[in-house]
Amino acid sequence: MKWQKVLLNTLQRHQGKKIALAVDTSTNEVNSELIHNIVTLFGEINSETKLVQSDFKIRKISSIEEADITYFKHGKSSYTEVLEWGEEENIDILFYITDVTGYFYEELQVKYDVMWLVPNDFIPKVPFGKTLKIA
Repeated sequence: MKWQKVLLNTLQRHQGKKIALAVDTSTNEVNSELIHNIVTLFGEINSETKLVQSDFKIRKISSIEEADITYFKHGKSSYTEVLEWGEEENIDILFYITDVTGYFYEELQVKYDVMWLVPNDFIPKVPFGKTLKIA
C-alpha cells in the first residue's frame, strides 16, 4: 500500500478530531514540494488542522491555511516542546514530518496518537507512535 493511501485513510479516520501537523524546520535540505503537498492535503481534509513549525523550539503555530514554512540550516531539533504543546492542546493525533534525528526528553509521556512522517529511506526507531515513510 502506498504511503499516500495510508495517510489519507488515517486522516479520514480522524475526521472531527483535533489534529495537528508539525514540520521539522531544522534543515533546508528537504523536499519542500512534498511537504507543501502534504500540508495542502491536510488543509483539504481537515481545515481545522493546526500547523506547528519547530526545530529546537516552536517557531510558529498557525492554521493549516496560513502555511508559510520557513526552514533553517542549523540541523538542531528537539521534539519535546511540540509534544508537550500537543498534550496541553488536547490534540487527538499529531502528524510530525521529520527525519527523527532530533532530541526526545526521555521521561516524556505522550497520551495521544503520533504518526511520524519520515521523508527519508532510513527510518529510525521512535519511542512511541507509528512511522510512515513518505520518501
